Amino acid sequence: MILEVDNIELSFGNKRILYGIYIKAETGQVTGILGRNGSGKTCMLRIIFGDLDPKYKSIRKNGIHQEYGLFKNRDIAFLPQHQLLPKNIKLSKAFDIFNLDWNVFTNIFNAFKIHEQARTTELSSGELRVVETYLVLCSGKNIILLDEPFSFIAPIYIEKFKELIREKKRESIIIVTDHFYREIMQISDSVYLLKNGYSKLIETKEQLKNEGYISLNPQQK
Repeated sequence: MILEVDNIELSFGNKRILYGIYIKAETGQVTGILGRNGSGKTCMLRIIFGDLDPKYKSIRKNGIHQEYGLFKNRDIAFLPQHQLLPKNIKLSKAFDIFNLDWNVFTNIFNAFKIHEQARTTELSSGELRVVETYLVLCSGKNIILLDEPFSFIAPIYIEKFKELIREKKRESIIIVTDHFYREIMQISDSVYLLKNGYSKLIETKEQLKNEGYISLNPQQK
């Protein structure tokens, strides 16, 4: 499957957020999106998902224009920055809803074995982020949107999720944003930088430096 997004025009009041965007993502590849706070990364994911309606948009799957939000066909999963799961749901119930095996999860994330009957309110924000990211990433949907999955979680879990993302891209389109640009560059087959309302395809860290997104010393090149 090939997903293309362009002709987006989004403004809030007199502030234009997105107006020169082209994003292409496809099954078997990870598409990374970078950009500073306020550049429109989250808005872009919400437009793709379908819960944010810009003035203009063109979203195509395999060249076919999608008139309605992609969430309506239940073929897309979205990890937002805010909490996804209900505040007091048991983790065992959440895994049942997503039709996922708790034991498979804890074989990867061993420290969570004690939490099967815990409720979301009993987890730290980082622990909850791990659970929610896993549920979305392993949901089996054809399109997976991950908004800052690496934020607030331990480095060891970031490495595990990078492995999972590489595995799951075989069957799904995966679009991921994060401030951890090194991780995005490492796991992504294509990377776009959102800046001044536009998207630009990025191939090297040097390009990010030239765009003013990062500073590089000789050891980082």
